[in-house]
Amino acid sequence: MNSPVLFTERLILRRPAAEDLDGWAAFSADPVATEHLGGPVERSVAWRQLCTMAGAWEINGFAMFSVIERATGKWVGRLGPWMPEGWPGTEVGWGVAAEFAGRGYAYEGAIAAMDYAVDVLGWSEVIHTIAPENTRSIRLAQRLGSTNLRPVKLPAPYADVKVDAWGQSAEQWRTGRAAR
Repeated sequence: MNSPVLFTERLILRRPAAEDLDGWAAFSADPVATEHLGGPVERSVAWRQLCTMAGAWEINGFAMFSVIERATGKWVGRLGPWMPEGWPGTEVGWGVAAEFAGRGYAYEGAIAAMDYAVDVLGWSEVIHTIAPENTRSIRLAQRLGSTNLRPVKLPAPYADVKVDAWGQSAEQWRTGRAAR
């Protein structure tokens, strides 16, 4: 299956691949990076997560991208469109490894992923499911022009996690993008 490859000034966003496992597993084992993503997991579970994301590309035709730093080729994180069965909407989500946090990579990659979701996938709304205490993601959502739309319920095994859908319509995204 052909998969898009997106380029930003500092990043490459591409379909997850086997060579991403070391970075993905390190990210997935980090309690800080995964605090709002279900918590740290062992390498074997991280492998299954990577395969789940790759499989979603095959089944849905989209999923989160692996984010690669252009200058070094290092795996930065995963972000992009996500809508598994039972999800409360069409989401662009993000997660960046701790060593890359604070560099604006999540914002830079999320812009490219939002453009892709709206312009290529044709989504009419893009949400970000964020726990109320996740202030870093809330700030990123706000920077993207999103607002707190409504509380939502995630499917199992996250059904008891309190999250809100931050987001905006495709029209709001296009208008905000034109103003940048």
